[in-house]
Amino acid sequence: MAANPNIYLVGPMGAGKTTVGRRIAELKGMHFLDSDHEVEKRTGVDIAFIFDMEGEEGFRKREREMIAELSEQPNTVMATGGGAVLEDATRDLLSARGVVVYLETSLEQQIARTRKGSARPILSGSDDVEATLTRLMEIRDPLYRSIADVVVKTGDRQARRLAREIVEQLESIGTA
Repeated sequence: MAANPNIYLVGPMGAGKTTVGRRIAELKGMHFLDSDHEVEKRTGVDIAFIFDMEGEEGFRKREREMIAELSEQPNTVMATGGGAVLEDATRDLLSARGVVVYLETSLEQQIARTRKGSARPILSGSDDVEATLTRLMEIRDPLYRSIADVVVKTGDRQARRLAREIVEQLESIGTA
């Protein structure tokens, strides 16, 4: 892999991909993009609306196309949506175009972080958020791991510290 590749953050909702990604971009002097935000910006509606109108399949198609487009940009750190790894084509693309960092987080942290604020279409209507998040991780964790060049447990660390640790790990394996 070439030095200074793009950096792609994968992991479950609530892992801190956007916050940590911004910090990594600052440290490395790179551009930051969030694939979910870019889908919303392009469509003019939020992801929950896309799920309502087109279902998960429609959203995944938009997400796949957006990641394909954004991953062509050089010198970029990109936070992906939690389910981006469900698409074979997206996993292949991320692996081929940069270094993939899996932000692994505990179920407790996910519950605490997803409880705050923004709508999460996958969780809407769930009577048992814990069971839903557990089921999602059973499916997604092996996919995150299958493309990860680096796996980082988020723990209780602040985003700045976590970003520094990730940059140090990437430098130690010669990818940043």
